[in-house]
Amino acid sequence: MRPIIVFKMDFSHSNLFGYIEDLQELTIIERPVRRSLKTPEEIERLTVDEELNDIERAVYLLSSGQDIQGTSVVANLPVLMRQNPAETLRRVLPKIREVLHVAGVEMQLTAAVSFLTVLQEESVSIHTYSHSFLHIILQNLEHRDAGVSNAWLETLLAVIEALPKETVRHEILNPLVSKAQLSQTLQSRLVSCKIMGKVANKFEAHIIKREVLPLVKSLCQDVEYEVRTCMCRQLEHVAQGIGTELTKTVVLPELVELARDEASSVRLAAFETLVNLLDMFDADDRSQTVLPLVKSFCEKSFKADESILVSLSFHLGKLCNGLYGIFTPEQHLRFLEFYKKLSTLGLQQENGHNDNQLHLQTLEQEKKYISVRKNCAYNFPAMIVFVDPKNFHLELYSIFFCLCHDPEVPVRYTMAISFFEVAKLLNSDVYAIHKELVTLLQDESLEVLDALVGHLPEILELMTNGGENSGSESKLLSIPDLIPALTTAEQRAATSLKWRTHEKLLQKYACLPHIISSDQIYYRFLHRMLTIILTNNVLPVQKAAARTLCVYLRYNRKQEQRHEVIQKLIEQLGQGKSYWNRLRFLDTCEFIMELFSKSFFCKYFFLPVLELTHDPVANVR
Repeated sequence: MRPIIVFKMDFSHSNLFGYIEDLQELTIIERPVRRSLKTPEEIERLTVDEELNDIERAVYLLSSGQDIQGTSVVANLPVLMRQNPAETLRRVLPKIREVLHVAGVEMQLTAAVSFLTVLQEESVSIHTYSHSFLHIILQNLEHRDAGVSNAWLETLLAVIEALPKETVRHEILNPLVSKAQLSQTLQSRLVSCKIMGKVANKFEAHIIKREVLPLVKSLCQDVEYEVRTCMCRQLEHVAQGIGTELTKTVVLPELVELARDEASSVRLAAFETLVNLLDMFDADDRSQTVLPLVKSFCEKSFKADESILVSLSFHLGKLCNGLYGIFTPEQHLRFLEFYKKLSTLGLQQENGHNDNQLHLQTLEQEKKYISVRKNCAYNFPAMIVFVDPKNFHLELYSIFFCLCHDPEVPVRYTMAISFFEVAKLLNSDVYAIHKELVTLLQDESLEVLDALVGHLPEILELMTNGGENSGSESKLLSIPDLIPALTTAEQRAATSLKWRTHEKLLQKYACLPHIISSDQIYYRFLHRMLTIILTNNVLPVQKAAARTLCVYLRYNRKQEQRHEVIQKLIEQLGQGKSYWNRLRFLDTCEFIMELFSKSFFCKYFFLPVLELTHDPVANVR
């Protein structure tokens, strides 16, 4: 007989009110469920006659349906255009045009995407598209919602690329003259800037000079800094459309003026555009105009204009190499010192007060400094070219060391990504950065390891065989601490939850026979691969380990070691108690057939495989 358990409820004054509150919470939870149910009248309004075809249903829903039904029709427009373009253009599109006048944000965004899809799918000719769709796009371009306006603008910019020149000129370029005027809204002038950048590549230089450049100059001098910033960022596209001569006489003076603008966002846009257009300027322009501006930016960045610091650090490599031919030795040294200063920015401890406002400023500043150092890591290969690889140890090694040991993961991650480029540039002097390779292999962040692993075989090959002048001593010295670093990296990946990094690492370790001796592989890596196959629970990791093990076996020339490994594969996998291990044995046999001769497979593995045809587990058979 089961014991009877009695639950005693406390109906004291305080607890009673607690129960009532719980019940009230339950009723609050129920209310939205009741509200979500449709009444019979609402269901009736949402019901559509099943006998209507797709076009008729679309017209009916746009005319009489609810907003969500109309939005569904607009989203389905590309399908209707594929199935019946003529009827869709004749009956559905005019209705969409009507509805968009009063449509909400969701339908507007859906329409912008659908119109773009119709263009990309080429459901109709470009002439038909411009006749039917272009006017609707232009009508909705200046929507009061900025998100909707940007969506239609993206569609228009894509359309401009496909439209004939004459259509662009009459339908888009001519109306721009009025829309770019100061009397127009800020949104209208911003849209004009972006369209200007797109049409600049559409016409010949003389047309751009006559019809586009006056508007460009006007927008560069607009009273609103947002417009000046936007137009400044489009000057790169304008320059590509008008060619070198006009860029020098028209665009460069505008950039010089914008670089001295009172608004920091305009100065930033001018600086980035100058850097992107460096190739279009001759030596005189670079030395007399661009270089003084860049020097001014560098000087102000630490003082009055920190907003440009992140951008400056990002473009510094391109800038230094772009201006390389015109630098004096003193200027060369100054820019190198500037780079070194940026590379360690924020790492020096500064004494300060602990109040909250200062703390928030410090946090914001710290984020900026991390971005600057990350950009310096990104530019490191370019700076090696700037100083010449022969001068690496003297000029840049200390910075390389600092960046590889930076306290922030994004900086070390960027160094890990660019490590292969650095190794290639150093060539015969690559052994100089061996310690940093070991450091990054043992990094506490798996993101850093994952970034490094991408080119690990190439890096290791350069480390051990790099350059004609690298002596055998440096190769031998590189081995002792490299092998522990490789094993540590694999163990850290194995104990993490990031199995893809572990799989990638095991795949790359297949290069080791070209790097180290077969004895070192046998004692430090081969048995580890077998353990992973037997104990790991992730199938892609097991398969990666199996293939790498087969590669190691392929390059092992000692018969007794080979026989020992083959015996273990047969006994522990092929004849293992777990059916999962027996399946992995079959995977391993596939790799054996890929890497070895048929006679080798038949000699050692054919009979053990045949035995598995009588396996008690169906999956194995």
